[in-house]
Amino acid sequence: MQNERTAALYGLIGNTPLVEVTRLDTGPCRLFLKLESQNPGGSIKDRIGLSIIEAAENDGRLKPGGTIVEATAGNTGLGLALVGRNKGYRVVLVVPDKMATEKVLHLKALGAEVHMTRSDVGKGHPEYYQDYAARLAREIPGAFFADQFNNPANPLAHETTTGPEIWEQMGHEVDAIVLGVGSGGTLTGLSRYFGKVSPATEFVLADPKGSILAGYVATGEVSDVTGSWAVEGIGEDFIPANATMSAFRQAYTITDQESFESARELLRAEGILAGSSTGTLLAAALKYCRQQTTAKRVVTIVADTGTRYLSKVYNDSWMFDQGLLQRPRLGDLRDLIGRRYDDGDVVSVAPGDTLMIAFNRMRAADLAQLPVIENGHLAGIIDESDILLKVEKDASRFTGPVAETMTARVETLSPGASMEALRNTLDRGLTAIVAEGDKFYGLITRYDLLNHLRRTLS
Repeated sequence: MQNERTAALYGLIGNTPLVEVTRLDTGPCRLFLKLESQNPGGSIKDRIGLSIIEAAENDGRLKPGGTIVEATAGNTGLGLALVGRNKGYRVVLVVPDKMATEKVLHLKALGAEVHMTRSDVGKGHPEYYQDYAARLAREIPGAFFADQFNNPANPLAHETTTGPEIWEQMGHEVDAIVLGVGSGGTLTGLSRYFGKVSPATEFVLADPKGSILAGYVATGEVSDVTGSWAVEGIGEDFIPANATMSAFRQAYTITDQESFESARELLRAEGILAGSSTGTLLAAALKYCRQQTTAKRVVTIVADTGTRYLSKVYNDSWMFDQGLLQRPRLGDLRDLIGRRYDDGDVVSVAPGDTLMIAFNRMRAADLAQLPVIENGHLAGIIDESDILLKVEKDASRFTGPVAETMTARVETLSPGASMEALRNTLDRGLTAIVAEGDKFYGLITRYDLLNHLRRTLS
């Protein structure tokens, strides 16, 4: 039964659909998307998870009861955990701290052990995720280091499965393929396959702004100046050993804002929920297509599902915080409010709601306090300390109304108040309540002020 279930799972990896973009401007070209998000683990990395594990089993590097160790932006870890845990292996993963919460929770749900490390350090630093994973692999008895960046089973998976699938699905007509580079396995596998069946197929790089790869394609030189980017899974500060960069004929540098906007537009226009790296690929593919003067058949990849980016790419509040969505500037304290009441972003309670409702909303939104709103007006504030004092000696008081516990007399700042007044309020340990008369605009926390200052400097 175990072998039958395992075989059934592996049979779901690959043979993913290919669909044409029909509601976006693709210039004279036809643009097709390979939906790798339809793999059982939700990404293209399921292919290499299976390939890497089976290769290691076959050559004896991974033995029964062994441990798989890997450095991952999340998706390779999911592929390895999906296959590895199914086969009974321990899976230990090192993940940079910029990764989406959904990915980390998914990894843990599969039974993987997750080590978070810094995303602000480069290769060679002991906290760099690849160096960290390599160290763990040396320290854990019986460990196998998957090492997607150097493992030949990575590109082999794409040479033997992804490439032939695209070739057949496209009817043996592929003029260009737009790819990003993380480990480099997809690029190398596809370029090897198409080098045999269609040498004229052009490979185009989509690279996040801050990565060195687009500059390397343009100049042949490795820059020692890198930036940071919010897109996950692609872009590097070094040239991966598995990446055949010479396959690229041109490259596009794509900003985080372009990437995230493109992912959101893909969902609105085509109904395809994809991750941040897919936004980078789509933005570059559309630029390439619109610059062509003759009709071409172009393919790019939906690398993973957008369900693991709901707290980022598809969260307006997070996008505003990161400066990736722009609100109209009002020129006063309202510009500092992280969650604006007028925009429907404020989590609140009513005076008649129970303390249990207030507590559950705080917990769900990871907030320490909530405004109490009655008929559109601010009636008071309730915070976790208010609730704790009320229920500490009698948990049945959770059923009592918010009105009996909230602070009704609150200090407010008008939108036109000075930054000095705001800082004075925050320095006294209070959250600034921005209101004018009966009009409530929102709350400003220390985090909101810090985020405002960060945006001012960037």
